[in-house]
Amino acid sequence: MDTAPPRDADVLTYRDAGEADVPALVDLVQSAYRGDSSRAGWTTEADILEGRRTDPEGVREVIATPGSRLLVVERGGDLVACCQLEHRGDAAYFGMFAVRPGLQGGGLGRRVIAEAERLAVAEWGVREMHMTVISVRDELIAWYERRGYRRTGRMTPFPYGDERFGVPQRDDLRFELLVKDLRPAHS
Repeated sequence: MDTAPPRDADVLTYRDAGEADVPALVDLVQSAYRGDSSRAGWTTEADILEGRRTDPEGVREVIATPGSRLLVVERGGDLVACCQLEHRGDAAYFGMFAVRPGLQGGGLGRRVIAEAERLAVAEWGVREMHMTVISVRDELIAWYERRGYRRTGRMTPFPYGDERFGVPQRDDLRFELLVKDLRPAHS
């Protein structure tokens, strides 16, 4: 008798982060964006920023902020991704998004962002999802555009001199606001 193996490899579980998750989340975010380990994925910022992407205090702040959630995404009990959702009136803010570098490019990020959008609408009734992306990250912005986000042209300065955000390797960094309308399309 031949039985198929369980299909648990594709099952993702989502839960709110707690204090015990902080070290693993810091490591995940760091590995997805900075240093040599980030080069295994396509979301690396290693060529434009050095240093830390986040720290334990930053992760704890997201967890503790009222109206904010830090989602832990697991597959088979292993941490594979995370993202922040913060309720801001008619919108939700999407941030601290990280997918383990060796798993990038396989559709995992697309599934996580879709679930984050679904949760924001279901729990807060928001109309839009907002995020900020470093404006020189053309490939990453194009990925978000394929998910329905649009560039607004609204820029905020990069916090030069604040090493909590990294050590810039260039002098033209800014954050651009991207927005997606989450309301159902009208027929």
